[in-house]
Amino acid sequence: MDLSLLLPKSSPTSFLCPFNPPKLQRPKPVSLRVTRKRRLKIAVFRNDVEGSESMGKTPIKADIFGGEKEISGVQKLVDSMPSSVRYVSSVVIVAGALASGYGLGMKVKGTRAAAIGGAVALGAAGGAVAYALNSCVPDVAAANLHNMVVRSGDPRSLEKEAVDEIANRYGVSRQNEAFNAELCDLYSRFVSSVLPPGGENLRGDEVDSIIQFKNSLGIEDPDAASVHMEIGRHIFRQRLETGDRDADIEQRRAFQKLVYVSTLVFGEASTFLLPWKRVFKITDAQVEVAIRDNAQRLYALKLNSVGRDVDAMQLIDLREAQLQYRLSDEVAADMFREHARKLVEENITIALDVLKSRSRTKGLTKVVEELEKIIAFNKLLVSLSNHPEVARFAQGIGPVSLLGGEYDSDRKIDDLKLLYRAFVTESYSSGRMEDKKLEDLNQLKIIFGLGKREAETMLLEVASKVYRKRLAQAVSSGDLDIATSKAAYLQNLCEELHFDPQKASEIHEDIYKQKLQQAVADGDLSDDDVASLLRLRVMLCIPQQTVDAAHADICGRLFEKAVRDAIAAGVEGYDADVRRTVRKASQGLRLTTDTAMAIASKAVRAMFTNYIKRSRAAGNRTEAAKELKKMIAFNTLVVTQLVSDIKGESPAPPDPVKTEPEPEPKPIEDEEDEWESLQTLRKTRPNKEVEEKLAKPGQTEITLKDDLSDRDKEDLYRTYLLYCISGEVTVIPFGARITTKKDNSEYQLLNQLGGILGMTSKEIVEVHRNLAEQAFKQQAQVILADGQITKARLEQLNEVQKQVGLPSESAQKVIKSITTTKMAAAIESAVSQGRITIQQVRELREANVEIDNIISEGLRENLFKKTVDEMFSSGTGEFDEEEVYTKIPSDLNIDKDKAKGVVFDLAKNRLSNSLVQAVSLLRQRNRTGAVSSLNDMLACDKAVSAEQPLSWPVPEELADLYFVYFKSDPPHEKLSRMQFLLGISDSTASALRERGDYDDDLGNEVDEFNF
Repeated sequence: MDLSLLLPKSSPTSFLCPFNPPKLQRPKPVSLRVTRKRRLKIAVFRNDVEGSESMGKTPIKADIFGGEKEISGVQKLVDSMPSSVRYVSSVVIVAGALASGYGLGMKVKGTRAAAIGGAVALGAAGGAVAYALNSCVPDVAAANLHNMVVRSGDPRSLEKEAVDEIANRYGVSRQNEAFNAELCDLYSRFVSSVLPPGGENLRGDEVDSIIQFKNSLGIEDPDAASVHMEIGRHIFRQRLETGDRDADIEQRRAFQKLVYVSTLVFGEASTFLLPWKRVFKITDAQVEVAIRDNAQRLYALKLNSVGRDVDAMQLIDLREAQLQYRLSDEVAADMFREHARKLVEENITIALDVLKSRSRTKGLTKVVEELEKIIAFNKLLVSLSNHPEVARFAQGIGPVSLLGGEYDSDRKIDDLKLLYRAFVTESYSSGRMEDKKLEDLNQLKIIFGLGKREAETMLLEVASKVYRKRLAQAVSSGDLDIATSKAAYLQNLCEELHFDPQKASEIHEDIYKQKLQQAVADGDLSDDDVASLLRLRVMLCIPQQTVDAAHADICGRLFEKAVRDAIAAGVEGYDADVRRTVRKASQGLRLTTDTAMAIASKAVRAMFTNYIKRSRAAGNRTEAAKELKKMIAFNTLVVTQLVSDIKGESPAPPDPVKTEPEPEPKPIEDEEDEWESLQTLRKTRPNKEVEEKLAKPGQTEITLKDDLSDRDKEDLYRTYLLYCISGEVTVIPFGARITTKKDNSEYQLLNQLGGILGMTSKEIVEVHRNLAEQAFKQQAQVILADGQITKARLEQLNEVQKQVGLPSESAQKVIKSITTTKMAAAIESAVSQGRITIQQVRELREANVEIDNIISEGLRENLFKKTVDEMFSSGTGEFDEEEVYTKIPSDLNIDKDKAKGVVFDLAKNRLSNSLVQAVSLLRQRNRTGAVSSLNDMLACDKAVSAEQPLSWPVPEELADLYFVYFKSDPPHEKLSRMQFLLGISDSTASALRERGDYDDDLGNEVDEFNF
């Protein structure tokens, strides 16, 4: 059988697959005649019970077993005779037949043999009659059993004693074929009637009814199992004969129900009594699916009886039913949670329908009732989950959750929020929040799956409205005004509403702001308004800083508008009317001077920033300077007047302009005095003539100190400074340019620019110094192009210094920098080319030339190596360790250990090379050169002392070298060391010293070696 037999599939493709039925095996217990009869009755019966009710106790019709069976002839006689009478009658009949036959034989033949023959003949006839009488007993017993079951009305009321009484009455064993066939037939009809049709679900009492009826009949489990298997074959054949897809699904479900009920009826014995896999070719998984699906349906039917008032006994019954239905704990828990969720969803649906209806007056009460049912149900489940006997309860007991249900979606979350808000509103209906209501709100939030922030937001919105309402009542009734401690009164109000005091403070601030906005609607704060605001502030316990912030925000916006209108009028439009408007706004809005100045500063700095943007966007330096000049004029003619109007002061007489309102520290003043020689800086200092032209200085309280970076401020200041130096350049036709010089008044404007930019005296001096140094350096580089300083060039440099006003110390630094750079390049080149010796380096150090910065470390190391190499090739044979290892590395500022390594490597290589060079010069008859090479070898030996004589393939040449060196009249120490290095024995040395003329010996050696 294919796998679809047990799987309730609805896919159309499952009905189109070919179906190959297996070869069915027939059970043994019943005869062919009875089996055919039973099969016919099963088919008829299933048609009769179709359309029965699907809920409640399984209905059993009285005609499921057919009509009563009639008995006739001998069966009536047997039915009327007790078993004992029947047995005695059988004996009497046989005995009478024997006696009659014996008497008849004697009477007819008169012989004993004839008598015996007659007895045998009539005895056989009597035995046949007795056998016929007893052979119909099982049929009579079966017929009486059938009729008794039919007459019983409800087969479930049948008792086992009644069946035993019939068997004992007729002396029939339950294993009798006819009687057992009737038992199986009755059991088959009953089972078929109990199982609902394929389209209906089990009702839950089928297993108990079947077991009760089976026990009443006393049928053995193997026989009953054979009946179940035969019913399965019948359903299987009907499925094969069905051509309708829907009917095929019904038969598959009917087979699943049979498998499930049969498994529960026989329990553990079903594994070997019901060979589903062998007969129908199905797997264990398919059997498990059938058991699980039907168990779920039965458990769901059982759950329908569980309402919102569930108690411990119901949960225990559910647990017992789950175990009886063989449903797993996980599935049972999921089903219970789903059932609880559906109950809650019913309440939610009702509440939403009422909430969205138009009758809101009575509807809110109904909504709250439904939500309270949800909360009560949830509390009940939580309490039951903590019950001492929770292990006996149904699985899945716990808090309710809407996850996975109808309201677990983004579209439904808004509806849940509406319900939550409605419950919050109702909780505050009494004007306070009770602890119980707060707990209910928390549970409802968890049930609805709302986030903490969402729930708190809705709670805060409703609580804020209630708090405002209670606060308004307290103010209007005077309770708050007469309260001894207004802070304590407000704190108690927050506690009653479970309202955050911080949020209450925000509401107080909002109320104060609303009152303030109403008061300044006409642009002025009267004394009455101030008194009213003060009373409100005291009642609501509003801090002074909050009040100041509110005034700065609300009154500040009005004042800012007045300031913006004033500065928007420009230089020409800032007249007396505008000034009066500013004064009125500043004084009428009761703003502090600091607050008014801060507001004005923001607007003015925005205007300054616009001027600077236009300056940066200008095409050339002249246009950029003109924009900065406009900003300076705006500051002098508008901003300065604005500051005076805000402070309520008349314009002050002109004072010397200062770049900073506070004096700089003394060190900066000294530095400023030091740079007074700068021509451009001196011109920025005001004098009487310039002061008269400018008439008044500009204000320095509103600056761009914190709005621009130091680099931007220096660039802007430098731009205007260059404009002051170079003057205005005018381009005329044919490409010619005319420069218009400026007087010292431009430098006074430069001073004001520094104040507007918020630059300190030190920063201004730094700009002038850099510019002066840059100008002096450009001309000095031209004068000192070759790095040489002469008297004439010094006079030129002094003249340039006076022109730019650069102090002598700074000028000398510039000159030194230029000459040092030129000198460094020359020295670097000389070292690279080998034209610098260690002696010259020492002279440069004595002249305070920083050799370390001029000559790189690599070149200094090369110079050391070159010096040591020259020492090893000087031909003197001298090596001063202190000079080489200490003084020279110190003069060149190189590592001494590294210097020793360099000397060791050079001496080691040079030692053997000097011997080769000496032999070569000897062969060339250059005695002086050979002696020099031998001296170099001694110098190398002093640096790295040789532990053994040097090797050479021609000993005679070594002897000649010794003789040549001896003839140069060296000191005894050098001659002895030379003897050791050349490997000359004492005898050979003595012999060589006693030799004759050197030239003859040398000539002989030349002839010998064919030179």
